[in-house]
Amino acid sequence: MPDLVPIRRALLSVSDKTDLVPLARALAAAGAELISTGGTAKTLAGAGLPVTPIDKVTGFPEMMGGRVKTLHPKVHGGLLGLRDDAEHAAAMKTHGIEPIDLVCINLYPFERTVAAGADRNEAVEQIDIGGPSMIRSGAKNHEWVTVVTSPGQYDRVAAELHENKVDGKGATARRLRAQLAAAAFARTSEYDAAIAAYLGKSSGDSAFPPVLKLGYVKMDALRYGENPHQEAALYRDPASSGPTIVAAEKLHGKALSYNNVADAAAALEIAKALSRLDPSRVGAAVIKHLNPCGAALAADVTGAVDGALVGDPLAAYGGILAVNRALDAGAAERLCAGDLFLEVVVAPAFEPAALERLKSRWVNVRLLAVGERPASVRRKMEYRSIPGGMLVQDRDTGGADPSGWKHSAGPVPTARHMADAAFVETIARFLSSNAIAIGGPDPQRPGATRLYGAGAGQMDRVASCRIAVAKAGELCRGAVAAGDAFFPFPDGPGALIDAGVKVIVHPGGSKRDAETFDLCNRAGVTCLVTGVRHFRH
Repeated sequence: MPDLVPIRRALLSVSDKTDLVPLARALAAAGAELISTGGTAKTLAGAGLPVTPIDKVTGFPEMMGGRVKTLHPKVHGGLLGLRDDAEHAAAMKTHGIEPIDLVCINLYPFERTVAAGADRNEAVEQIDIGGPSMIRSGAKNHEWVTVVTSPGQYDRVAAELHENKVDGKGATARRLRAQLAAAAFARTSEYDAAIAAYLGKSSGDSAFPPVLKLGYVKMDALRYGENPHQEAALYRDPASSGPTIVAAEKLHGKALSYNNVADAAAALEIAKALSRLDPSRVGAAVIKHLNPCGAALAADVTGAVDGALVGDPLAAYGGILAVNRALDAGAAERLCAGDLFLEVVVAPAFEPAALERLKSRWVNVRLLAVGERPASVRRKMEYRSIPGGMLVQDRDTGGADPSGWKHSAGPVPTARHMADAAFVETIARFLSSNAIAIGGPDPQRPGATRLYGAGAGQMDRVASCRIAVAKAGELCRGAVAAGDAFFPFPDGPGALIDAGVKVIVHPGGSKRDAETFDLCNRAGVTCLVTGVRHFRH
């Protein structure tokens, strides 16, 4: 089998027309006949390129609203036929089948249609049949056929056509064809997985399929994993929506590491949660090792950023900051003050003056713009690998709902207490279990709220209470504390009450809840029970 295969005939049929015409021009300049379908053919003809409609090849018109157009032996025989096999060659000659040397397909936008909230009929119409069939045919026969499935591949294909010539025609090398074939099968696998997941869920079946098939797309190879001796890569979920770190635009700084991505994603999730909790104020959070060490809600970006940073200045050094509004010049000046260092700053956007100030202050700090789109709150699956298998669960996406909480002990909470409790309970959800968050009004800013201290990831809840108290210090007096789960004994609440906490929020459900309620009543401390646990392991 030859290394170089000339492209004499190319079939192009794409939903996404991005950069189609430049690729088609490169193919035509390399001597290839262009064959095309429907809207793709119109686009090529409109650009002045000679194009052969698919019905001239098959002898059949496109029909059934375009559902049937390429499912024909003259298409698939042209893709699957082995050029060096005498039997194949004879069959092709007998039936008038000409080889197709390149097929360029990108599929109907099923994932995008579903993500946009289309109804079931519209989603089903976006299930591509002919496209995946042609991709698989071409990819199977990649010793002879070049299969192109993404505009991101066009430049490389065009460059090879320009560099390699066989009998005066542009040609591709075996190495490229093999790489494109692997990418093609990955794309059809990803596409089928999205369809299977959607149909299973929309038909009322369990969201957890009998066979789990994940279709994530590799975005980048990372320098290393959590530690330098571990390899790592970043993959994108094609069905994702709303701002994400994976889809963020890096405006400045060195490449992201595995830990940077994980922490930045956690910070962004808190920023989005704060947007849902209180859209009228700006939210900010500082993450260290997947845990919030600072968080705040304030009237402006500078106030939110400062409130998040002062929550735990020691832990904030080398941390990751996310805000839910465009980062402005005032906030940039606050970040550049003193000897503060951050690994990553995440925001929907960066005002020009803020961007230039941060770039001049830090050479390597990554500045990530995630866009202004509203955050998606659709329930999604999350996955965790374990030796021998995978754990899958619904994401814990619900927000704080104080209207459903039960006042179980102590004085009736004020409106300010309830607002602070909703904030602190939101932050507790993002702490590793056993989790305790203490917060309340920002002493420096009337109307603002911030985290005073947190305890997380301890083997017992009392230890988390003591760590949170130590971090919060004197600010505990009059503060609100929230836990991610019930208190099995009243010793944890006792530690919080001794430090001066005046409102305790927890899910309840312990056999000894009454002991905690009695303690709060005796101490004059308000106890609110949410009824919802938020373990985060």
